[in-house]
Amino acid sequence: MKARSSESGDEMGVQMAPLIDCVFLLLIYFLCTAHLTKPHKDLEINLPEASVAEKTKSSYDTVIIEVTKDGRIYMDAQEMTTRLLHQKLQQKVAEKPDRRVRLDVDRSCSFYYLNSLIDLLQFVGLNNVGLRATD
Repeated sequence: MKARSSESGDEMGVQMAPLIDCVFLLLIYFLCTAHLTKPHKDLEINLPEASVAEKTKSSYDTVIIEVTKDGRIYMDAQEMTTRLLHQKLQQKVAEKPDRRVRLDVDRSCSFYYLNSLIDLLQFVGLNNVGLRATD
């Protein structure tokens, strides 16, 4: 059997089509995962201002609960009823009892909704609660 030589004109080259396919698949993967990491950014909530506030970073296991100005409650980008929120919070406590909770509450929300939410958090045993504000 005769080996091909470089003089015959049949040179082996790099196939570009599979490489381009891989690049597009990686691009789609990163676009999808980047969109899924921040579900709580979709709501329009006007946060209260604080002149003296600590800047902290949320860890991956922080529970983020958002309350709109009309009292609707969202957790994990899903609207929650009080009963459903109670069940979800009990599951979170069962997984990790000292879990951190961050409340994103609209500045024009009634204190009644905030008070009932904090009461529910204490009832299920989540006491590490923080309020998010802008500076």
